[in-house]
Amino acid sequence: MVTAPGVLAEVVRGDLVESVHRGHLVVLAPDGGTVLEVGDADAVTWPRSSLKPLQAVAMLRSGLAVDDEGLALACASHSGTDAHLAVVRRVLAGAGLDEGALRNTPDLPLDADAAWAWRAAGHAPSSVTQNCSGKHAAMLATCVAAGWDTATYLDPEHPLQRAVRATVGELTGVPVAHVTVDGCGAPLLSTTVRGLARGLGRVARAAARPGAAPDDALARVGRAMAAHPDLVGGPGRDVTAVMRAVPGLVAKDGAEGVYAAGLPDGSAVAFKVEDGSGRPRPAVLVAALAVALRAAGSPVPDALAAAGATPVLGHGRPAGAVRTAFGGGTASAGSGAPEAVDR
Repeated sequence: MVTAPGVLAEVVRGDLVESVHRGHLVVLAPDGGTVLEVGDADAVTWPRSSLKPLQAVAMLRSGLAVDDEGLALACASHSGTDAHLAVVRRVLAGAGLDEGALRNTPDLPLDADAAWAWRAAGHAPSSVTQNCSGKHAAMLATCVAAGWDTATYLDPEHPLQRAVRATVGELTGVPVAHVTVDGCGAPLLSTTVRGLARGLGRVARAAARPGAAPDDALARVGRAMAAHPDLVGGPGRDVTAVMRAVPGLVAKDGAEGVYAAGLPDGSAVAFKVEDGSGRPRPAVLVAALAVALRAAGSPVPDALAAAGATPVLGHGRPAGAVRTAFGGGTASAGSGAPEAVDR
C-alpha cells in the first residue's frame, strides 16, 4: 500500500502560505540506506527524462560509439541551442544518418532565444530541436552499431528497447511493471522513487571510481554528464547549475515534477512532485542534496544553494519564497530563474 505523499515545499507570498506541493522523496546513503524519506519512496511512478542516464548505459552496452559530448546529449533534455544541435547532427552523421531518421515529436527549442531564432529563420517545430533529440540520435546510432532496424526503434519490443528495459530493471533494482509512451515518443518505463535514486547513485559512484575501465558504461555516462553539464541542460537551467556547483554530481530533471541525482560517494536523491509542477523542483533538489552532503560530512557549496532559488514575484519584485518542508531549506526570491511566479 502506498503511503500518502508528504509536503515537499510551500510557496510563501507575504506572510501567508499560498500553495503547497506534496510528493514522494528519498535521500539514500552510499550503502543504500535511507537518510530521509518524505511520503513513500517505493511509490511507483513514471520517471520521465530522469531515466535518460540509465537508458544511455543500455545503449553503450549495446554498442553505441560516441564521444563524451554525444553521450552527454544522449542523457539530456537539451535547450536546443546551436551547440546542442551541432552535437545531435554529429551523432547522426557518425552513424550515416541525417535528421530525417529521427522519430521524436517535433517541437521548438526549450531555450526562448533559440526558439525565437529558429522561428525567425523560417523553421517550423522540428524533431532535431525537440529536447530529446540527443537521446533519439543515440538510439539510432546504437541500432546502426548493433545491426538493428532503425525505422522501428521506438517499438517497445525492438531489441534496443528490450535492452533498455532490462538495464533499467537491473540498475534500479525494481522490475519494470508498466510501459507507456513518453512525450518524445520513446517507450517510458516505470520505476519507484527509491529505484530511480539507486540508479543515479550507481552511475555517479562508478564515474568517481579511479580504476573504472574505459568500457565501463556506468562510469562513462556519469563522467560525460559531469564534464558537460551545459549539454545536459543549457543556459539558465537548474540541472546545469547544480552539476557545476558540485563536482562529480550527476543530475537529471524530468517532466511532471521528477528529479534525480547521484553524488560521487554513491549517495543519491530522487523525488516526484505529486501535482506535476516544475515550480518547486530546484528548491526541493537543492534541499535534498544538502541533506545528503551533510550526512556525508561534506560542506554545501554556496553555488548549490543559489541554484535552488525560485523567485515568487509581485509586480516584478520579490514578494515571497519557495520554502522546502525538510532539511531547513528556503529558496528565496532571486533573479533570472526560469520558474518565476508573477500572478
